[in-house]
Amino acid sequence: MEQQSLQDLIGLLDLEEIEKNHYRATSPNEGWQRVYGGQVIGQALVAASRTVDEDRHAHSLHGYFLRPGAMHTPILYKVDRIRDGRSFTTRHVVAIQNGQAIFNMSISFQVDEDGLTHQIDMPTAPAPGALPDEAEVRERHYAELQDPPRWDMSGNDRNRPIEIHPVDPVNIFLPQIHAPEQMCWMRSRERLPDDRRLHQCVLAYLSDWSLIDTSMMPHAVSFTQTAMQVASLDHAMWFHHPFRADEWLLYVQDSPAASGGRGLNRGLIYNEAGLLVASAAQEGLIRVHDK
Repeated sequence: MEQQSLQDLIGLLDLEEIEKNHYRATSPNEGWQRVYGGQVIGQALVAASRTVDEDRHAHSLHGYFLRPGAMHTPILYKVDRIRDGRSFTTRHVVAIQNGQAIFNMSISFQVDEDGLTHQIDMPTAPAPGALPDEAEVRERHYAELQDPPRWDMSGNDRNRPIEIHPVDPVNIFLPQIHAPEQMCWMRSRERLPDDRRLHQCVLAYLSDWSLIDTSMMPHAVSFTQTAMQVASLDHAMWFHHPFRADEWLLYVQDSPAASGGRGLNRGLIYNEAGLLVASAAQEGLIRVHDK
């Protein structure tokens, strides 16, 4: 894998406007077989944000993954300006490759305003500096295997521009039965510009990283196993307060249910001060094939 920098991540989210309401993006060479879902979410949010007044920021988004994205084919993002209201603005984005929709998302933007406030308290967790990086954990688990499978570790390279520190990491190569819950600290490795919309787009990128894994934990399976077909089906986020994606954020995840080959996953995202800045939910395909 080529070493990535913060500029690579910013460049990934800096779409090319090819005409009004139409934007083009490319995908990095990260060793994956298909486009990472968080990339498409983040890029779709960028495209929608480009069509909205500066005084409005995303407060919610709801997207559906329709087809796998091809790594080496540009993605076209088409924005429909659904509504421009006094307080809220609504956009709909379709991501297209080879003439077919691979993802669609609705985003609602709002002007800042005061209102009633409450939140669920952040759970206790070790400081991120006391925990190893996810890439280090996976490399160690892989090295401990007596008969390691052919697995491309490049997608988890420690030089990637995002940093993940799992609180209680599970072994994805030798999964054991585990409660459907996990926590991790996450952030970009380098300082980001002071652009609130960019921080939202980076968090959207991060939010898809480990969420689907939570629903597989009680079944002692993981995406590394050939018998598993794993893919994100939909993704939703709600932004509660401004935050910085280059400062540590605690991602508290759980999975309340799985059925029909699908697992439901939820996530609460806190800053280090304990403020709940965003929430996420996702249903993923966790289909078991006959061995």
